[in-house]
Formats: sequence, C-alpha cells, structure tokens
Amino acid sequence: MTAQREWYEKDYYKILGVSDTATAKEITKAYRKLARESHPDANPDNEAAETRFKEISAAYDVVSDENKRKEYDEVRRLGPMGGFGHGGPGAGGPGGFNVGAEGLGDLFNMFGGAGGRGRGRGASSGAGPQRGSDLEAVLNLEFVDAVTGLTTSLYLTGDAQCSTCAGSGAKPGTSPRHCSQCGGRGVVDDNQGFFSFSSPCRACQGRGLVVESPCNGCRGSGIEKRQREVKVRLPAGVADGQRIRVKGRGSPGRNGGPPGDLFVDCRVKAHEIFGRDGTNLTIRVPITFAEASLGAEIDIPTLAGERVTLRLKHGTQTGSRHRVKGKGVETPKHTGDLIVTVEVQVPHSLTHEQREAIEALAAATTVSPREHLGA
Repeated sequence: MTAQREWYEKDYYKILGVSDTATAKEITKAYRKLARESHPDANPDNEAAETRFKEISAAYDVVSDENKRKEYDEVRRLGPMGGFGHGGPGAGGPGGFNVGAEGLGDLFNMFGGAGGRGRGRGASSGAGPQRGSDLEAVLNLEFVDAVTGLTTSLYLTGDAQCSTCAGSGAKPGTSPRHCSQCGGRGVVDDNQGFFSFSSPCRACQGRGLVVESPCNGCRGSGIEKRQREVKVRLPAGVADGQRIRVKGRGSPGRNGGPPGDLFVDCRVKAHEIFGRDGTNLTIRVPITFAEASLGAEIDIPTLAGERVTLRLKHGTQTGSRHRVKGKGVETPKHTGDLIVTVEVQVPHSLTHEQREAIEALAAATTVSPREHLGA
C-alpha cells in the first residue's frame, strides 16, 4: 500500500481541475493542458511554474494509475473520518487515529497487515522507477504527404539516456551500490506510534542506489542533453492540427523507469488547387456560360495526377457541387470523394462575334430572371 502523508493533505483531483469521478481520458486531457502551461521549458526561470509542474505531475502519477487511484481514494475516504494527521476533533492517540473495531480491520489491510508498516508493493513510492516526461514537437507537412502518409524523421534536442554510462550514472567499469541508509528501498520509515509512513531517503535522494564514482559524461544523473533522431510514421489522412502520439519516444525515465511519449503536432500546408473536408478532397473549377447552359464533359485533375471526366447537365448552375466517387483521401477505414464546385466564368472582354452572339441571345430572352421580385 502506498500510504503517504501528502495523500491526506492534497486533493489531486482539484490540482488537475477534474472531479473525483473523472474518466482516465478526462484526467489525461486535463494533465496535458496544465503540463503544457506550466512546463519549465515554457516558463524559464519561473520557480512558481516549476513548482506547479511538479505538483501536477505528482497528482497525475497517482490518479492516472488505476491501482494507485483506488488506494488514494480509499485513503482519502478513511483519512478524514479517522482525523488522520490532525489534532482536531476526533483525533485519537499516537498518529491521530480514532477508529472503532469495525474500521480497524480495514486500516490493517490498508497499511499492509498486522504490523502496520506499509511495506507492500507500493512501499517505495516517491522513489524507485520514475516515468520520463512527455515531449511535444511540431511537424510541417506538405498537403500531399498528409493525404498519402509518410515516414519521416524528427531531430530532437533534449534529455536522453547517457551514452557513456547507459543511464546508470556510474563511471564505466563501476556500478551503483545499494544505499545502506534505506537498504536500497529508496525510502525510510517515519514511525508515528502504531503506524509508520515512508518518505524518500535523503542519503540517496530516493533512488535506492548510491553512485560512488559518478560518470564524467552525465555527472551521475544518467541523463544527458543531446540531439537524437526519432522516426515517425504518419498514417494517410493526417489533418491540420492533429496530434500523433509516438509511444516511448519522450524523455527517458529515471531509476529504470519507462520513457515518456512524444506528441507530434501536425501543421499541413495549403495546396494551390485542392482543399480538404474530412476524407473528401475539394476543388473549384471554372466553366463557360455555354458549358453551363448546354451541358458539357470537362476534364478534372485529381491529386494522384490522373484526370477524370465530369459530365455537366444542361442548365448547370454556378456554385453547384458534383461528386467524383473514390478520388478523395484513402485511409484504412474509408476512401473519400472528390467534390467539384463549378463556377460560371464571365469574360472580362468580348470579341465582335461574341458580342453579336450574346446580343442575339439577349434579344431572344423573353423571361426576366428577376420576375419573381415584382415590378
């Protein structure tokens, strides 16, 4: 059981701005928004933002883990009822507990058995493996690449596992040793009467290991700053503003923890001819008055380079939309269409023959298109 004093004192749901019934998806969404706002990289030399970022990360670490969240909710439920850690009303003897016989069994189970020492699977909370932070990158894409998909490389400069010591923090040829202060657990017990609580070991900074001969490359941290290449596979049909998650390619974890994820924000450049509407491609095509009036067959370009024939009925109106099936964005689940919007083009100047023809048409026209508007 991962019982920590902070769990009774801090409302992690309130820190993340969500309710205690929030779904995992809602919690992750709230965390990412707050993390971006408070990340040290976005707030250089801002201690308040750094503190806030750590607080957000600590809250997310607990409530994003299904097992930890259950334990946290249970601890929060029992803590105030027993007056834990406070000398207020209802506080009992050593440690501030005041529970009846019915609740005592639950407390024994919660803290790991009859000894009340809390040394179950979560005893090393606050120490041991720590997940690396998530990273974000912006990728500018050509319109065609976004439609068809591609594999590309991103070059990121940031935290990476030390190439000299492979992340151990120890000088090559040596190894970290278990901390004698905490026995390699990374935490020490703080006895408070009947129960005890764990806090990070100061001797090893909660790592459980002591590096006696630090690596010259990373000075014992196991992490170094360097540029690294990350290959990203973008599926067909990526939209402007879409975020792609590349699992495990964020900052490396510490103390053997897993790396974070990389989130790629896609920025798609506009095309000179084509547009997009979901999986449909769009295009605007000019036609003549004669083609619109009499009907015609016109050639239409496609993004793939081929041309298709579009049949226009007589009396086609300007602004009308016509669908060419299967010539849109092709994804594994669906293939869109090409939506053609025709626009009747009015010539800026006329030849003598054209003017005579149009004047003859005007003379032969007996019905005004504005007749419905009245005199």
